[in-house]
Amino acid sequence: MGIVDGRIVMPPLPEGRVLPVVTAPAAVLSTPCVDVDPCDPGVVQLAADLLATQRVSPGCVGLAANQVGVGWRVFSLDVTAHPKARITHGEYVLVNAVVESASRNEKSREGCMSVPDFTGDVKRASRIVVRGLLPGSGEEVVIETDAFEARALQHELDHLAGYLFLDRVVGPHAVFPRQTYL
Repeated sequence: MGIVDGRIVMPPLPEGRVLPVVTAPAAVLSTPCVDVDPCDPGVVQLAADLLATQRVSPGCVGLAANQVGVGWRVFSLDVTAHPKARITHGEYVLVNAVVESASRNEKSREGCMSVPDFTGDVKRASRIVVRGLLPGSGEEVVIETDAFEARALQHELDHLAGYLFLDRVVGPHAVFPRQTYL
């Protein structure tokens, strides 16, 4: 398990359920999440549920536990199919993740399933190192990444700290109605 050939290899997870996504201004989105035991069966099931929910959500590259109403420090991520991704570690879930280092801030547009009507310009580090635990095994992994995957990781970690991208926009002029494409 761990990182093999640049991809995160996760322990087997149970069948995931598709969960409803909570939208702002729900209180769970602005409440910091708590650390959990990555081997707890409830955490392992949540990991599977996050991935299942993410997979059926068009354009979704990450999903934090509080976005499905659970206040635990758990999130899923998969930027593999995104055109802006230069580095990708595949589809994975991290528990109790923390940023070890970050550098080179850049501004870019972000959106969020919990804020379905808007996007915004947010400054984030373009290079990042994150340390977290895999659900089911508790194995520690260290992810070194840049560009879009770095941005997505920071977006999900913000969720776990009780922040939405709207809390990080570069100013009121940097919030835009979400574009709808037919």
